[in-house]
Amino acid sequence: MALTFSVITCTWNSATYLQESIASVLAQDHPHIEYIFVDGGSTDGTLEQIRALDRPYQLLENVRGGVSRAMNEGLRVATGDVIAYIHSDDYYLRPDILSTVARHLEDSGRQWLFGRTMTLLDGKLYPDDYVSPRFSYANLLRGNFIPHPATFVKRELMLRAGGFSTSLKYAMDYDLWLKLAKMADPVQLDEALAAFREHEGSLSSSSRTRLAAMAEDFRVRLAYSSKNPVERLAHYARYFVRRQRVIHAKGNA
Repeated sequence: MALTFSVITCTWNSATYLQESIASVLAQDHPHIEYIFVDGGSTDGTLEQIRALDRPYQLLENVRGGVSRAMNEGLRVATGDVIAYIHSDDYYLRPDILSTVARHLEDSGRQWLFGRTMTLLDGKLYPDDYVSPRFSYANLLRGNFIPHPATFVKRELMLRAGGFSTSLKYAMDYDLWLKLAKMADPVQLDEALAAFREHEGSLSSSSRTRLAAMAEDFRVRLAYSSKNPVERLAHYARYFVRRQRVIHAKGNA
């Protein structure tokens, strides 16, 4: 029997971009898709867009407490074999994305998969200029190279991992990938599966946000690394170098 997908979209005043995200899900040629929306109390027309859908869906309303809790609530009600999170401002690049993921998971017998993303900025798609390393736990511990909207996880594995940590603001994805990586190796695809929308309006504060995210990533990395002092020193050194690059780039902006 073909794998079933639970596609979970978290929304909060998402009316500007939600329609494009919805259209990419509705265009999928995979026949077995459960569509779940988790809304944090939208007042801008988001709920009206969701309710206008001419297909079955689930809508969880007024889910407060941050995006991690929202994603966990979506997982709680999901019944599909595979969990896919596509946020309201992101979208799948082609109609065959879910069927491609299903084929790779079925052929490999593995429990999760990740691919690449393209960046959408000012209405234009830009290829990922980052060359992803080959997956290994050691490489993932050096830095997160797994993009959220292009990651697909069997529901049973997600539940075993406990979902997303609600104590994290930025590194909840990275924390979950490290949990999953301890339990199972993924399928790694080099092709772009989803578009990640970068908001120009947020770029002025992106350096401060990026520094905060890097600091949280670093704390997560240390929590999963060994107690070997040489290894931990290497993590500190990489963090210091990366942080200085961001500060230097901000100073030259």
